[in-house]
Amino acid sequence: MSGHYYSKTPEVNHNRQTHADSLRGNPMKFVTDAGVFSKTGVDYGSRVLVETMELQEGDRVLDVGCGYGPIGLTAARLVGSGHVTMIDINERAVELAKENAKLNGITNATILQSDLFEAVKTERFQVILTNPPIRAGKAVVHRIFEEGYELLQEGGSMWVVIQKKQGAPSAMDKLEAIFGEVEEVTRDKGYWILRAQK
Repeated sequence: MSGHYYSKTPEVNHNRQTHADSLRGNPMKFVTDAGVFSKTGVDYGSRVLVETMELQEGDRVLDVGCGYGPIGLTAARLVGSGHVTMIDINERAVELAKENAKLNGITNATILQSDLFEAVKTERFQVILTNPPIRAGKAVVHRIFEEGYELLQEGGSMWVVIQKKQGAPSAMDKLEAIFGEVEEVTRDKGYWILRAQK
């Protein structure tokens, strides 16, 4: 289904827009386009994750399913001398995220087209962030949790945003099965922010 934001090469016609926003108190601009997730601006779930996630100076961070970049690029601002790797299967989203990194003057982010973790499977991270592609199906979301666990350093954490009605309770169960312990950090308008520590 090449019209979906989780397809590799969206075939819908371009409809580029630029949105000004503020994330974690930082003014930012994002170029968006048709065929990518949340093309009309930063979606509420991503915003809740951005405002909640805890990152340290120097962290190595992975943003899974980065879209056009709001979560990962904000993370890059927060980790200072650290580094954020951003991955997405969608080629259009990857090009937009690269453009948005430049637009916002962010130089400590690497943005890669990747089918799940294919492009980063030899790397290790202190933090993984994801607003998982629910519409791609539960099997894909669970693979993000399982394979992401392997890429985390000991003591590292995975932050997930998921809507209750789109399966937050079962996502929490799955994360608990993999990580042992999962903290529900916040709930906001039906979105749950979950943090699982390795």
